[in-house]
Amino acid sequence: MRARFAAAGRDEEGSSPVEFVLVGTLLTVLTLGVLQFGLAVYVRNVVHDAAVEGAYHAALADTSLDEGAARTRDIVTRTIGAEYAADVSVRETTDLGHAAVEVRVAATLPLVGLLGSPRSMEVIAHAPIESFD
Repeated sequence: MRARFAAAGRDEEGSSPVEFVLVGTLLTVLTLGVLQFGLAVYVRNVVHDAAVEGAYHAALADTSLDEGAARTRDIVTRTIGAEYAADVSVRETTDLGHAAVEVRVAATLPLVGLLGSPRSMEVIAHAPIESFD
């Protein structure tokens, strides 16, 4: 009886499918994690670039702050969706030592697909105010 159990313990028959499932699951989770990280970085870059574009647009001498906010919302909406452009604020500031426009966008950081916790990512962009003087 002991000989049978010892022989069964040394037998590796049937271990290949189990190894395949374990390694395949690990590689699938790793691949999905890398793809999700890439999506999160893409969304962050789009929101940041839209904030920069909106700040430079609002800083022009012949435009208003509301036009800069609208431009930011438009870029984000066209690129990744309207739910990411819900919270856009624009104001004039002198925090950097000169007159500037600040665009602040609070958006969702995607954690699973495009779903995530709302307002968990905040991007701020500045642009110097242009004048006709």
